[in-house]
Amino acid sequence: MSGMNHVVVIGDVVGSRAAADRGGLHRALGAALAAVNRRRGTDLRITVGDEYQGTVPSLGVATAVVLDLRVALLPAHDVRHGIGRGPTAVLDPAAGIEDGPGWWAARAAIEAVSVRAAHAATRAARTGYRSADVEEPAGAVEAALLARDELVGRLDERSLSVLRGLLGGRTQRELAAEQGVSASAVSQRVRRDGIGVVLAMGEWLEDLA
Repeated sequence: MSGMNHVVVIGDVVGSRAAADRGGLHRALGAALAAVNRRRGTDLRITVGDEYQGTVPSLGVATAVVLDLRVALLPAHDVRHGIGRGPTAVLDPAAGIEDGPGWWAARAAIEAVSVRAAHAATRAARTGYRSADVEEPAGAVEAALLARDELVGRLDERSLSVLRGLLGGRTQRELAAEQGVSASAVSQRVRRDGIGVVLAMGEWLEDLA
């Protein structure tokens, strides 16, 4: 795999050191990663503590994976992600040690997210993107990810449940029946809370190679 160009995801849990039940947090994270890996065919895995990483088939899949994980863990836990694109290499196959510009780009992206989140105007930032190819225009992707982070970060528990269900392939009518409300109530929530916009942005982002 040495020298191949890959899209890489690095993630961690926001404020995990303050979690009252770190064991429960670890189990929730492991379950969310396993579910996303089954659905998306990815290999994300926990590395140290609350950090996880892996390679994915495309930038579009990466944007879908990070949304799936965040929505799966909210509102109990929040996560941030760095997505990077560039050559990667396996330094030690037995130990699973990987390196290369793709990984460095993902690390730079997640560090940039932490910096953004420290500023009031961009405190909702949870996802960043960097490419090892300096000629690749990443600004549009970054802007879309920041806007999506803002919308998702505003959702209450009921709206997160609706978004989670729609991402999982359920219909608004099915979700309404599960929640004991009318289909029109779910439809209004989708429009009012920006869930429809999040889904539309996801469709656009998932088309990225």
